[in-house]
Amino acid sequence: MKAAMTVLVCLVSVFAGSAQTTSAPMPQTEKDTTVPSYDMKAQALLDLQGVNKKCVDLAQAIPSDKLTWRPSADSRSFAEVFLHVAGERYGILSMMGATPPDGFKAKELEKSTTDKDKIVEDLNQSWDFTSKTINGMSNAEFAKLVPKLGPEANEGDVVFILVADAHEHLGQLIAYARQNGIVPPWTVAMQKKKAAAAGTK
Repeated sequence: MKAAMTVLVCLVSVFAGSAQTTSAPMPQTEKDTTVPSYDMKAQALLDLQGVNKKCVDLAQAIPSDKLTWRPSADSRSFAEVFLHVAGERYGILSMMGATPPDGFKAKELEKSTTDKDKIVEDLNQSWDFTSKTINGMSNAEFAKLVPKLGPEANEGDVVFILVADAHEHLGQLIAYARQNGIVPPWTVAMQKKKAAAAGTK
């Protein structure tokens, strides 16, 4: 019993010393003046281009009679999600002053068609708009403040929102596809590549 009490006292002492050490204020570091290693403009364009290709490939792989499928009555259909992706490119980039096409209305675009070719066309047109808008931005414009989004918000934040939103809806579309037994085309390609590699061994 005495030995156990001795061990307990030692542990309390160790933890007390540890707590004192971790509670000490962290030393102030000098301001980082190194050149950023991340090129947001180039990376955002690469990323968004990849998402658009996957959206287009997936739209083309879905049977036309499945484009009106939705997981529940209060959810968007396949077609509506694809068109929502296209519409949000215009809507999000308009927050920093980009001008959407004449007559653009997000809700109307979402319900404008269930024709596969038209959906693919809308995705590609909105990607073209996105690519030209971001490519046309200078580095200084990425840091330009957008006060309506917050005191520290800037145009770079708008681009970041678009990237995050694109991935959110790509994940949604993949879940829709899987629920309908549709394997995404890029997964099919990867599986074939692995099978071919295994066959050569």
